[in-house]
Amino acid sequence: MKQLIINADDFGLHEAVNRGIIAGYTQGCITSTSLIPGGQAFEQAVSLAKQNPGLGVGVHLTLVADRPVTDPGQIPSLVDSEGRFIEKYPQFILCYLLGKICDAEIRLELFAQVRKAAAAGIPITHLDSHQHLHVLPGILRIVIDLAKEFNIRAIRIPDESYFFLGGYPFTAFRLIGRSGLTFLARMARKNIIRQGIAAPDHFYGMLAGGNMREEYLQNIIAQLPNETSEIMMHPGYDNNILGQAYSWNYHWQEELAAVKSLQTKQRLEEKRVNLISFKELAHG
Repeated sequence: MKQLIINADDFGLHEAVNRGIIAGYTQGCITSTSLIPGGQAFEQAVSLAKQNPGLGVGVHLTLVADRPVTDPGQIPSLVDSEGRFIEKYPQFILCYLLGKICDAEIRLELFAQVRKAAAAGIPITHLDSHQHLHVLPGILRIVIDLAKEFNIRAIRIPDESYFFLGGYPFTAFRLIGRSGLTFLARMARKNIIRQGIAAPDHFYGMLAGGNMREEYLQNIIAQLPNETSEIMMHPGYDNNILGQAYSWNYHWQEELAAVKSLQTKQRLEEKRVNLISFKELAHG
């Protein structure tokens, strides 16, 4: 049987993202989302989640490009002079590999993020992370401890196939980055399975990250294997507002249109795809 989780990342990042995710859930095929505890629109996201209890909500663990939940003075290796995280993930990874970032501070911050989501009354369905940093071996150990501490039964494993292209207009840099991520994610999968933590069997959305237009989403649906898959999405309203706030070159409106598309819904029906969230995966 083909089962599919369509997860919208960055819930709580911005009000335009929040509204897009809820529209994609109520009017489209989104089944799950990932909440940023330190996001500027966190409170609105929590309110919207409680109004839509059928939407699965995980925690989007964040160590770059935002503000921490913890007092910056307690995590000096993670923040700059303004108390913000390192802006770009390659810089974070380099600092981490050089031993400039303290594991104890990562643990303190990530536990604080999950604690904040739990305290807000969110039934946490899974863990994932901004820029997929949770699959780095040292950070993965902390994330597994987090899952056990808060009884979170599932973790995203972003191991998109080395050979999957999906018709995307990708760059060589993106392809190389995807390959490195897939290698780390496959090692991470072995570790979480040994710990009894669930993950979808397949993952899609890395190569087309931020550019998952309707055509590409439907290409994935047409090729889904007979197991459980996750597709990562980034829907939102108003590319102009979000583009001014974040220099990621994401196509939020196009991704929202893709999940709301009648043709996408028809493709799901044609391929007999059963939509689920991480909640059903963990307890299935």
